[in-house]
Amino acid sequence: MKTKSILASLLFAAGSFILFNCGSKKESADAHNHDTHEHQDSTQHVSSTSNYAEAAEPTFTVDVAFQQQLAGVFTSYITLKESLVSSDVNKIKAEAGTTLAAIGKVDMKLLTGAAHNDWMNFVSGLNTSLQSIQATDDIEVQREGFSALSDNLYKSIKAYGLGGTNAYYEFCPMAFNNQGAFWLSNDDKIRNPYFGDKMLTCGEVKEKLK
Repeated sequence: MKTKSILASLLFAAGSFILFNCGSKKESADAHNHDTHEHQDSTQHVSSTSNYAEAAEPTFTVDVAFQQQLAGVFTSYITLKESLVSSDVNKIKAEAGTTLAAIGKVDMKLLTGAAHNDWMNFVSGLNTSLQSIQATDDIEVQREGFSALSDNLYKSIKAYGLGGTNAYYEFCPMAFNNQGAFWLSNDDKIRNPYFGDKMLTCGEVKEKLK
């Protein structure tokens, strides 16, 4: 009788150990999976602000006054970008108008030769993009217009410079169904205009301009 009691006790202890051990392994696996999931979530849209190209000299040497006027356009553009970050359709339209007005103050007579000819192409693209943004209440269409605007403003800054004002050329690989899109910023902190607060920090700095 005593032998049976000892055997039963041993079997119970062994079973308890197995159950405890499996439970511990499950808890450990669950914790690992949770940590892994959290890590993936935190890195999926991580921003990068290092290893970008430093500012090069502009293509053309132009009057400082022209650079300052272009810097004024850039300042208005940044306010427009922030309205896209906040996804405010009416503010986006208003800031597009302000940026158009800033472009209207740029004196193309300060340019000559190839610099003048290139600006004529750039300014046409800038105006067309801004007008398309103003003409719609669809924020996704506005963002498409902003992408085209960003491309032309980037080319303009590369061509003429901003007279020392810093600009950062940034990229989101997930914009427009993973086609990717660029924008400009006045600092290297990522604030994504194509997703707003849905993926605010998705993107990376590609190049510094000045």
